[in-house]
Amino acid sequence: MKKFIGLLLTLSLLSSLQVNIYGTEKNTDEAGGITVDCKSAILIEPTSGKILYEKNSNEKFAPASVTKVMTMLLAMEKIDSGEISLKDTITVSENAKAMGGSTMLLDTGEVRTVEEILKGIAICSGNDAAVAMAEYIGGSEQNFVKMMNERAKQLGMINTTFLNSNGLPANGHLSTAKDISIMSIELLKHPLILKYTGIYMETLSEGRKTPIEMVNHNKLVRFFPGCDGLKTGFTDEAKYCISATAKRDGVRMLAIIVGAPTWQIRNREAAMLMNYGFSQFVSKQLAKKDEDIEQVPLNKKGDKFFILKAQNDLSCIVLRSDKSEIKKVCKYELKNRRYLANEVIGKCEFYMGNDLVGEVDIYTDREFKVGGIVENIKDNLRKLMDLGI
Repeated sequence: MKKFIGLLLTLSLLSSLQVNIYGTEKNTDEAGGITVDCKSAILIEPTSGKILYEKNSNEKFAPASVTKVMTMLLAMEKIDSGEISLKDTITVSENAKAMGGSTMLLDTGEVRTVEEILKGIAICSGNDAAVAMAEYIGGSEQNFVKMMNERAKQLGMINTTFLNSNGLPANGHLSTAKDISIMSIELLKHPLILKYTGIYMETLSEGRKTPIEMVNHNKLVRFFPGCDGLKTGFTDEAKYCISATAKRDGVRMLAIIVGAPTWQIRNREAAMLMNYGFSQFVSKQLAKKDEDIEQVPLNKKGDKFFILKAQNDLSCIVLRSDKSEIKKVCKYELKNRRYLANEVIGKCEFYMGNDLVGEVDIYTDREFKVGGIVENIKDNLRKLMDLGI
């Protein structure tokens, strides 16, 4: 009898355990819908912007170090515009070194490159690195925070207020899962950032007696297939947060978790949401670079023509359940002049139903000349002769 009772207790304990930490199984409620153990969440396919799941996504909470998504965004915009370079140097201020919480362990007066400071933000969530970057770009952290709020406003992040560049606790420093997804999608438009957010471990030793050992706070980068970013966060107020992204078979997913009770649950729920997203979407190739798109006749007989070709590869992300036919529409205007081989003359649009899902530039495969009125008269005469009239 004691053995039987012990077996029942063991089975009861096992049934109460959490599912795999990295979310290979879905959490579901009795109705079969997804449930997520956190204050707020959202799952988005970032290319189309389609929302697959949301929970309290417009409710304001402290975002903790997920704030650094905006800090990295402003840095990447400066880098990609050429205003600053990855090789530029940043001198660490006393103010930056004084930051508490997670740090890069920078020293006052230490000189590091923009790229190294960016790694410190992306990998080890350095609060000191975030302030050093803020001071370099904005002149002061206060000015940089103004830039953060201005950019947030431009992006339509209507429920966000930044008070610092790193997410350390500050009364009124708030955002939402939806707003975090907006700035995360914008950051993904700068793919270089994934080179840094996707690093699990790195050591910086040049110019230091003691090397800086950096380990990514985002363990999904190591354990969740395809994960390459973006940013974790934790404070006592915010609890455990993450903006997580992964790419598989040409499909990218973005999951935002705000206010999970533990880091294990945060990672599990983010992974579960992304797995669900991957089960719903597929990448479909619309055109291949240099592929024939359309043959265009140059006379009524059709024995003179040129071929339009795709300038680049083109794919779109579609729901697996969407079986709509994909239609292509080539848009160009031929004028009475000579065209060169490989000349881009328009674009080809691809539609699923009435929805535009992608477009690619199209170019000519050969040199040709479009005839005027005289050439059209000649074509008509040739047609009459062919008919024996």
